[in-house]
Amino acid sequence: MDNTGGAADAKDVRVTVETKGLKPRKVGVVVPEGCEVDGTRFSCLLGDLAAGTTEDFGIPLFSTGGKGAAGTLTVSISAATGDPDPENNTVEHDITVTAPGYDLTTWVQDVYADVQVDGDEAGESGLKAVKPGETAPLDWAVYNDGSRRATGIAYGITLPAGVTFAELPEGCVEQDLGGLPTAYCEDGGAVLKPGDYYTAGVRVKVGADVTESVLRPGFVFASGLDAASGAPEEEPRVASSTQRRTFTETDDGDNTAQFDVFVDQTTQPTPTPTPTAEPTPTGGATASPAPTEGGGAGGGLPVTGVQVGLIGGVGGAILLAGGALLVLSRRRKVVLVTPADERTGD
Repeated sequence: MDNTGGAADAKDVRVTVETKGLKPRKVGVVVPEGCEVDGTRFSCLLGDLAAGTTEDFGIPLFSTGGKGAAGTLTVSISAATGDPDPENNTVEHDITVTAPGYDLTTWVQDVYADVQVDGDEAGESGLKAVKPGETAPLDWAVYNDGSRRATGIAYGITLPAGVTFAELPEGCVEQDLGGLPTAYCEDGGAVLKPGDYYTAGVRVKVGADVTESVLRPGFVFASGLDAASGAPEEEPRVASSTQRRTFTETDDGDNTAQFDVFVDQTTQPTPTPTPTAEPTPTGGATASPAPTEGGGAGGGLPVTGVQVGLIGGVGGAILLAGGALLVLSRRRKVVLVTPADERTGD
């Protein structure tokens, strides 16, 4: 979901999913915790989406047997905020089951000054925006949600205008792509087993002359090299249960994740000028008070609501001032057969 087209917050965002078009012998759906089930459909109240922010929401799908076309998933999105164009709020999403393999899911957290680089957002609230001219870490990961290991990994990071790279891993090449800083990286020795995730240290710098409070969009994308060679730059790690929930709730349809950079535009008070010393009749100078240094108020722009884009690319939204214009996009979804479902001849 994308709420960057205006200044209005989207209130009480809700996603409704109709599953009757799926073929149960090929694919099933896991209803996310907290959603309401009504027959073959379920709906999830996702909360508010603050103006100037983007969020994702995922619906886990799993294979139940054979490969091939597995039907359609119908998804609708709505909000309590008035929608001037409700006709484009529903999409029918084609589902396909393929042979087993690795399935890379790319995840990234929005950039704040005090983000914890730990591969999830758990326990992180009230984060502070980055001051112009300062650096911040990028918390990102590539997760193997498939049934086979991924051998070798290639990934890239594109930053929003006004942001540059301050630190990149070895094996990265930096260049401009359409005027935006982009890093292309490879780790030929990395092997991601099912359930493993990969990350490496990246820091970004907000330009000193930036005037916006939110810089967007940034992207992280990844793919497998299908052949490992040499020692890995970074060792993949086993994802925790919290990270598994985080990673599987992202849009892995094209192995791309989007992030925003939040900037602290709090005005810093101007130091009090030092008055000029005036001579006295005795020739002594009158002492001048020292300059007063002002401190800016901390704190960034809070992100309200929860993840709101749907797995496979369902769930784009444009929110306008005075109303919410919700738009769903269409993209083909491919589901990999899990190890338990693999059988000879499939």
